[in-house]
Amino acid sequence: MTQTSQRPLRVLAAMSGGVDSAVAAARAAEAGHDVTGVHLALSANPQSFRTGARGCCTIEDSRDARRAADVIGIPFYVWDLAERFREDVVDDFVAEYEAGRTPNPCLRCNEKIKFAALLDKALALGFDAVCTGHYATVVFNEDGTRELHRASDMAKDQSYVLGVLDEKQLAHAMFPLGDTLTTKDEIRAEAERRGLAVAKKPDSHDICFIADGDTQGFLAGRLGGPAEGDILDEAGTKVGTHEGAFGFTIGQRKGLRIGHPAPDGKPRYVLDISPVNNTVTVGPVEALDVTALTAIKPRWCGTAPAGPGTYTAQLRAHGGETEVTAELVDGTLSVTFTEPVRGVAPGQAVVLYDGTRVVGSATIATTVRKERASAAG
Repeated sequence: MTQTSQRPLRVLAAMSGGVDSAVAAARAAEAGHDVTGVHLALSANPQSFRTGARGCCTIEDSRDARRAADVIGIPFYVWDLAERFREDVVDDFVAEYEAGRTPNPCLRCNEKIKFAALLDKALALGFDAVCTGHYATVVFNEDGTRELHRASDMAKDQSYVLGVLDEKQLAHAMFPLGDTLTTKDEIRAEAERRGLAVAKKPDSHDICFIADGDTQGFLAGRLGGPAEGDILDEAGTKVGTHEGAFGFTIGQRKGLRIGHPAPDGKPRYVLDISPVNNTVTVGPVEALDVTALTAIKPRWCGTAPAGPGTYTAQLRAHGGETEVTAELVDGTLSVTFTEPVRGVAPGQAVVLYDGTRVVGSATIATTVRKERASAAG
């Protein structure tokens, strides 16, 4: 197996205006590929400047991307995908929260925008691959198939948010940063050596289309504002009120604003969210223990697994791995954990791994909580 393509390709490099995508484009060009840079305009009303490390898709970002392309010496374009982004990512994000689920917009963007809308357009224009600054590795097998693997540096690995890529999309994906054992400081130093002005630009974090980081305010503005409801304990007793169930996530501890402590004095966590009656249920941390889940809309980075198998699973972008058994039954993925895990919420993605290889991903639909003697009594 090899991790690099042997022949020069026509490559479309998605350039966000950040340091990772700029270095990725530069490495692709240096490797001899015919590279064209493109910045995706994903906001219908872009701000002129970013707010520190929050947000993206500003006018400043497009200019930074253009300057990087000029230094690398590649053609550069800006493509307006704002309407597609709103429909497939932003509207989906709002609808999922409205339904009481916890979505991951980065996965949806990779699936629907960068490796669907962008890739489709790239292939139609005669490009062979789309290049991004993600930290992940594409392995080429001797039989011509490709596999998605974790980045060489686990500390920067981003394969979780790429677990939605199917075999066709993976065949046209390029991640020049994935097999490099370097720190982020070294990537920045490389950018500086290459004369890229984005070398010291802060990384984006949080949700890119919520620049101020106020997710609850963003949702309230789109779901009709505050809608007061009850916060209940496990017995169904009212212990507080809230201004919208959409503002909570499973496993949340802070911001519950319950006026009095639990009888045992221990912290309480969000256990369940019911958008139907606008209630939030809270309880002790041990009530978050999940032993199994079902997941829908599976997407496989290759051939779908046949029969039950043992894998490791990752449940959030910056989470660790846990051992599981998993089986696909009538299109639904059934996952059982070797040891209980906490904070698992419907709407999140479960990504399965076989060693470092990404097997595929699915969207969590239901969870099975560990039985507790106190809850049963």
